[in-house]
Amino acid sequence: MGAQDPRNKFSSADFPKQEQPVPGLQKELDPKPDCGETSYEGHGRLKDYKMLVTGGDSSIGRAAAIAYAKEGADVAINYLPAEQEDAEEVKQVIEEAGRKAVLIPGDLRDEQFNYDLVEQAHKQLGGLDNVTLVAGHQQYRDDIRGFDTASFTETFGTNVYPIFWTVQKALDYFEAGATITLTSSVQGYNPSPILHDYAATKAAIISLTKSLSEELGAQGIRVNCVAPGPFWSPLQISGGQPQSKIPEFGQKEVLGRAGQPVELAGVYVHLAAEESSYTTGQVYGVTGGTQID
Repeated sequence: MGAQDPRNKFSSADFPKQEQPVPGLQKELDPKPDCGETSYEGHGRLKDYKMLVTGGDSSIGRAAAIAYAKEGADVAINYLPAEQEDAEEVKQVIEEAGRKAVLIPGDLRDEQFNYDLVEQAHKQLGGLDNVTLVAGHQQYRDDIRGFDTASFTETFGTNVYPIFWTVQKALDYFEAGATITLTSSVQGYNPSPILHDYAATKAAIISLTKSLSEELGAQGIRVNCVAPGPFWSPLQISGGQPQSKIPEFGQKEVLGRAGQPVELAGVYVHLAAEESSYTTGQVYGVTGGTQID
């Protein structure tokens, strides 16, 4: 098969309106996101690597975890206990790829859990070459008066603080050549007024990508970031977007549709693999056409 028209590679039809309580489950999403369960083909780019992925049960984190395994890595994934069913599906795909899967449920807002998470991943995988931080919290509010201290605290406590905690612990185990992959968003560059707190956390992650890469490059550790645009995920239908925006979600992008998580998988693999050995401190936009700068 030759090159495909990116506008038609995945459906641009309206999504059905649907709503789930936080955190949302991928197995109940309609339609199901393509996370590479059958569509991603590996080429041995991460053979015998040891990877930890937060938010690895669904959508973008799931796609990264599956791609890592199909490229030859053993993978530990973190997720909330309520997402166990989704996590079990990911475990099955990783094992079918012939790699080891480690499931570590827990809440990243708990500081001590982050330290324990990294320690468990290192112990059960027999090493640690990469930490990929994808887990995020996003809840829209109609206007600035709808935001409160509790909502800001939860969003920063999920999206930003765990970067410090997991990286601090990972440095106990990392050797030169290890990598850290953070996840920002187009919202870090083009913030929406209904996502003040979420957008602020994504801007903070861009800054952390740059400052951490400056510090850790001297140790031979690379730090990069992925900034997705509108990708179909449980995040969107569990309060990430107003229900009125769900049907046409992503259709205003240049390519005319929402992204599917598998379309991010190759970027996560590239940033962890040896082929990007001279790349650090960079933010890769995968946005469907929205410019980031």
